[in-house]
Amino acid sequence: MNREALCQFSKDDLIALIVAQADVIARQTAQIEQQAVQVATLTKRVEELETKLGKPPKTPDNSSVPPSQGHKPNRAERRAAKKKGHPGAFRALAEQPDRIVQALAEVCPHCDHTLSHEDQPGYHAYDHIELPPIKPVVSRIHRHRGTCPCCRQNFTAPAPDGMAPGSPFGPGIAALILHLHVTQAISFERLARLMDELFGVRISEGAIANILARAEAPMIVAAEKIAAEVRQSKVVASDETSARVKGKTWWQWVLLSSTAVYHLITDSRGAKVVTEFLRGAVPEVWVADRYAGQNGHAAARQVCLAHLLRDTQYAIDEGDAGFAPGFKALLLRAIAIGRRRDSLKDSSLARYRADLDQRLTKLLAAPIPSQAGQKLARAIRKCRDELFLFVTRRDVPYTNNGCERALRSSVIFRKITGCFRSHWGARLYAAAASIVATGRLTGKSALQAIREIIGRPQAEATA
Repeated sequence: MNREALCQFSKDDLIALIVAQADVIARQTAQIEQQAVQVATLTKRVEELETKLGKPPKTPDNSSVPPSQGHKPNRAERRAAKKKGHPGAFRALAEQPDRIVQALAEVCPHCDHTLSHEDQPGYHAYDHIELPPIKPVVSRIHRHRGTCPCCRQNFTAPAPDGMAPGSPFGPGIAALILHLHVTQAISFERLARLMDELFGVRISEGAIANILARAEAPMIVAAEKIAAEVRQSKVVASDETSARVKGKTWWQWVLLSSTAVYHLITDSRGAKVVTEFLRGAVPEVWVADRYAGQNGHAAARQVCLAHLLRDTQYAIDEGDAGFAPGFKALLLRAIAIGRRRDSLKDSSLARYRADLDQRLTKLLAAPIPSQAGQKLARAIRKCRDELFLFVTRRDVPYTNNGCERALRSSVIFRKITGCFRSHWGARLYAAAASIVATGRLTGKSALQAIREIIGRPQAEATA
């Protein structure tokens, strides 16, 4: 709008125009300020993302990323090397074969001379192993009844031991189904087909569910005894992993000692799970990673050095050339000492412990220029008294690998089956996993450990 047009406006029109323009300017100013704030926020976010892009990727070697999620490079083609000969290895013969077959020659293959047993004193022994036809043993029970000729009262004969009326499937089948479902992660549908095709036992998915439901009570009672044994231990290790129960994320905990392994599936990952499990017991040493929920449950804690090694390697990958390499060498030295503890005297272990603490003090006191090294050093200062406890405590492991191995089968079960469809299914699995893992510590197979619980009379199992 030019000057001449403005001159034609009245005073009131000019005032109204100025007010309207002021409103437009105010709105534009507010919009500019809002956009300036947004630009600053986005600029900061871009800087953060660019910083992350410059960081090394998380791998199983420098973090807690599981090995299954790591990317393995293709192996380079190698020229086949000439193999050197070595003594042959043979399968050991069975100590007690079921039968011995004498393979005798009737005639000489060269001249057709008739041969006798005395002509063949030497022999070559080897085993031939075969499975007999697998078929179930079906027992038909006739429970007789009648009227007592003395008192004229009706009576029914008691059922044979272990063959009470109700489910037709005995404890051997129940233990086998529980074993295949828990340790081999076989679903109900596949399990029904396997039982039919392999063992000749026709069973429905509903019957399988009923068998597992009946097994819950004795298995949980046996698992509680294992839990009590873990609580009474001086050294307890613990770890956790995720689980899915009825479409929700729960957590599977494992708590173990040198003689027992206890699994627990619950809806919390907090420290209260361990607190409720201990029921006031205070072990001497707790072995775990640096997760806060694993802290404060014992008089002392031993941090898993395997986790620390991976965290240290990540700091090295980020570019720290000061603290992280020296700390990694210190951890490897401590692990080497731990591996030969049994051959060292207590006085030698005490000197090694003092030396490790002194070296760590020097590392933490030295200047640390990189941000990655400073971050790692801050974390180590918080747990420095929990690093080398195992050196002078021979009964304390220096890693938490025992718990990770105990949880490995559960992770496989989760990936194959997806989830638990019921709370009782999760409880039964945890109890069975506890019984199987504890049984293996004493040389029992999974089926044997389960059968010892399932095969007991109900009164004995719950005693």
